[in-house]
Amino acid sequence: MELHKVISNLIEEKKDKIIELSNCIWESPEIYFEEHQSSELICSALESEGFQVERKVAGLQTGFIGSYGDGKPIVAILGEFDALSGLSQQRGLTEPKPVIEGGHGHGCGHNLLGSGSFAAAVAIKDYMVQTGLKGTVRYYGCPAEESGSGKAFMARAGLFDDVDVAFSWHPFTKPGIWNISTLANYSATFKFKGKSAHAAQAPHLGRSALDAVELMNVGVNYLREHMIPEARVHYAITDTGGTSPNVVQPHAEVVYLIRAPKKQQVKELYERVYKIAQGAALMTETSMEVVFEGAASNLIPNSILADTMYKNLKAVGVPAYDEFDLQYAKEIRSTLSQEDIDAEMAGLDRESAKKLKSKDIADIIPPLGDEVLLTASTDVGDVSWVVPTMQCITACFALGTPLHTWQVVSQGTMPIANKGMLQAGKVMACTAIEAMENQEIIEKARAEWQERLEGETYISLIPEDVNPPQ
Repeated sequence: MELHKVISNLIEEKKDKIIELSNCIWESPEIYFEEHQSSELICSALESEGFQVERKVAGLQTGFIGSYGDGKPIVAILGEFDALSGLSQQRGLTEPKPVIEGGHGHGCGHNLLGSGSFAAAVAIKDYMVQTGLKGTVRYYGCPAEESGSGKAFMARAGLFDDVDVAFSWHPFTKPGIWNISTLANYSATFKFKGKSAHAAQAPHLGRSALDAVELMNVGVNYLREHMIPEARVHYAITDTGGTSPNVVQPHAEVVYLIRAPKKQQVKELYERVYKIAQGAALMTETSMEVVFEGAASNLIPNSILADTMYKNLKAVGVPAYDEFDLQYAKEIRSTLSQEDIDAEMAGLDRESAKKLKSKDIADIIPPLGDEVLLTASTDVGDVSWVVPTMQCITACFALGTPLHTWQVVSQGTMPIANKGMLQAGKVMACTAIEAMENQEIIEKARAEWQERLEGETYISLIPEDVNPPQ
């Protein structure tokens, strides 16, 4: 029997367990570094499948590694399970309605991501048992992808140093292979402290921390003209110093997220932002403290692994969608803007875009496209600096659904999402097994990886004295 049929059967046999795991994680959304229940759910599920689980790796309270087998080759399957704040949403609705006002929600589908990766790891294990295939499969439980970069802490601790190849995936709106590069990033909070005073009677005695934040933001906005076009700088004021205008604000904070195609570019851009913050503090006679929030390296593509994974994506094929799936997707799309829907076609080849234009679910697999720069960031990038890495995407949401929205949360336990999750598990498992059975794939992928690094070695962007929160 062909490999993709064997793996499909193995995963279908356990699909109820996989879907239940995903649903349980969805029902208890936890944000970065707080995923205690979610991580334990996956740890327990792995142990029930015969994996040896090591918890709290790399100083991460919610990080873990589940291992099966021994010796080479070693294949890593990356799983995530963190949610986003402020995106609480009831399941299956086509209108925004939170479960808890202001609560968390899986607006990027990481309940699916972690569970789909679990499906892949278990299928690889089951195949090893059936066939006697030698090697090791590891499930890496990676917390804090959205903010905090758990994989970067893992990479810095050397947890991927002996791995031969790594695979992951992401829930999306259409199937494909992410043979892409991404932006490296660096995030920090700038805390200003001043002196309060009566804003009318004695304003000259005050030193406004809020003024410092505003001056910093103005300075960074002027900086935008003088940085490379691919760079991105975002900010959010997280503390305005109070709500009374008649008090000079004695404290204020702003969080900055800085992105650029290369790690060195991010470091240089951060240093310029830091100088602007120093200038703002100098102008307002306030003090300034910087707190590191997170960092991620740029993603290193790999054509050998991309070709292998694409072949397996084509072999597995797309799920069968029924009338319920199609009608629900249509209703979700009615809540999207035309701009959202049009943006979905960006980067697609003309023929695929033509086929998908009238569809509500992406039920075709576009050709494997050229490498592109995705102007987003992921801590999978840190893994790709240590070991050849590849990711696939599958259609878990209605075509045009933007990530980090209530619509994603609403769809997160629906049949379309579960079908995409199981599809991803099958693709990752098939690709990993093919690499384990064919050492030449690993050797060629590693040779390409070394060539792309051009002699540069991995250095984490996380400061040496920064450790995960305990």
